[in-house]
Amino acid sequence: MSDKEIWVIAEYDDGGIKKSTWETISAAGLLSGHLKLKPAAVILGNGIQRFTEELSKEVEIAYYIEHPLLSKYDSNAYVKCLHQLIKDKKPAIIIASATIRGKDYIPRLSGRLNYGLITDCIGFELTDNIIFKRSVYGGRLIAAVMYEGAELLIVTIRPRSFEHRKIETAKGEIIQFKPNLEQNDILVAVREIIKEGGKRPDLSEADIIVSGGRGMKGAGNFKLLEELADILGGAVGASRAVVDEGWMPHSFQIGQTGRVVSPVLYIACGISGAPQHLAGMSSSKCIVAINKDPNAPIFRVADYGIVDDLFKVVPVMIQEIKSEGTRNDKGGIFA
Repeated sequence: MSDKEIWVIAEYDDGGIKKSTWETISAAGLLSGHLKLKPAAVILGNGIQRFTEELSKEVEIAYYIEHPLLSKYDSNAYVKCLHQLIKDKKPAIIIASATIRGKDYIPRLSGRLNYGLITDCIGFELTDNIIFKRSVYGGRLIAAVMYEGAELLIVTIRPRSFEHRKIETAKGEIIQFKPNLEQNDILVAVREIIKEGGKRPDLSEADIIVSGGRGMKGAGNFKLLEELADILGGAVGASRAVVDEGWMPHSFQIGQTGRVVSPVLYIACGISGAPQHLAGMSSSKCIVAINKDPNAPIFRVADYGIVDDLFKVVPVMIQEIKSEGTRNDKGGIFA
């Protein structure tokens, strides 16, 4: 195996390492075997030793960049610290999840380094040259981007594009990197973090998403979707039209100008299926659409379609799931 490394930039929250990071580590494992690169992970923050220990169980090297100024996320600080580590260790490939955070700092890092960037990948082909796959034109086409062995390649991977396959290996080496970071490098002051959605999973991490469009007719009616999401152990999303109306915050928006998601199950309620919305959810494993209009574009991408009034259909779904289902380990109910 080469001394060159393939890195995964890890993300975490209060619950631990994010699911999207473990998925990305699995993707990196496939690439590392094919390209004979050493798999490594990088994590940034303050008080992150426990997360580093977790990462070291599935990679050969776990780098941790710890500094008091990294206790809150700041894209400029992330880029500066990663730039220093990259210049020191010279990895061959860097991979991050295409989350809100990844979409923020990774393009800046690519620009700082002046190296190539392939964003929002949903898969790859292991040939003589690696071919990365991207969903384009609202999921209508798959673009193939060839990697021919540049000095450094940076890639972001759409969450839920790869399954996490736990690697049972000997504990990897843990290495601390001390960055040159000063207070004036922090360009954003975080005063408060407000978590939305209560106990529901983050949209990017959710296995099930119940999403509403203009057909919901008002903010108050989203309680119906929240009830369905809660019994399924899922998250609630919204179309851009809903956000523009002020019925739901922008953090719930799914689409080209919001979140891009790939859950196991996506239930679209009262969503017509505008191209910008389809671009954000068309890679979902199973799509169920509920709409009164039989010609709504959402039915073109749906696996199952119900042409009816959502205010009649959703209450019946809730009642049936409650009466027939059994509670799962995430707090939701499955039939």
